[in-house]
Amino acid sequence: MLHKSPQLARKASRNLHVGLANCDTEVLEAQKLRYRVFAEELGARLPSRTPGVDRDLYDPFCEHLIVRDEDAGRIVGTYRILSPAAARRVGGYYSENEFDLTRLQHLRNRIVEIGRSCIDADYRNGAVIALLWSGLARYMQDNGYDYLIGCASISMADGGHAAASLYNRLRNTHLAPPEYRVFPRCPLPLARLRSDLPAEAPPLIKGYLRAGAWICGEPAWDPDFNTADLPILMPMNQVDGKYARHFMGRKD
Repeated sequence: MLHKSPQLARKASRNLHVGLANCDTEVLEAQKLRYRVFAEELGARLPSRTPGVDRDLYDPFCEHLIVRDEDAGRIVGTYRILSPAAARRVGGYYSENEFDLTRLQHLRNRIVEIGRSCIDADYRNGAVIALLWSGLARYMQDNGYDYLIGCASISMADGGHAAASLYNRLRNTHLAPPEYRVFPRCPLPLARLRSDLPAEAPPLIKGYLRAGAWICGEPAWDPDFNTADLPILMPMNQVDGKYARHFMGRKD
């Protein structure tokens, strides 16, 4: 069953509910959704040894936020959440495979990592991502964490030119202060790519930036997913007012 605590559960149209997965069956269903989106739809090379399931070494340490369509009896959206304590147990954040996070060392006890965000193709109308963000906001609020971090992906289908152009544009308006910068382990070769294309930010990145997130440095290349990944950091005390009121219930 989907956890429906009054603190975390929310309801929307189509009888959608958001909450933390509270059994292995729900986690497995979320991992199957991830496989359908990342491997079958987007062509990613996933490390899982179980056919049809996206599973890696971080999954057992994560909490899994899910949106379920109760009428259809299926999970239609998911995020996985890695708390600071869980990151210590697994040996670090997933992001550390792609970025040197040394400058964020002093924030480790206050950072929650989010990742593996995906939504079923039949439900990409805004309602599911709104519920997921409400669930994330409530999780952060209930547990007293101050920062969200994650890797936001841009397709490399064109060889990386759009990703380089997008970063070149966004760094002028959304780059983090120097003390929060991180550094890619496998950098996108920006100098060899075009930086003048009118590239549109993917909806998820656009949403993060509108809410108040920073880009913490240059993008990394993820060869398994064939994406350029932007390091995103969202200080919760800087979340834009309208987002805070909508997703966190703040009155300011």
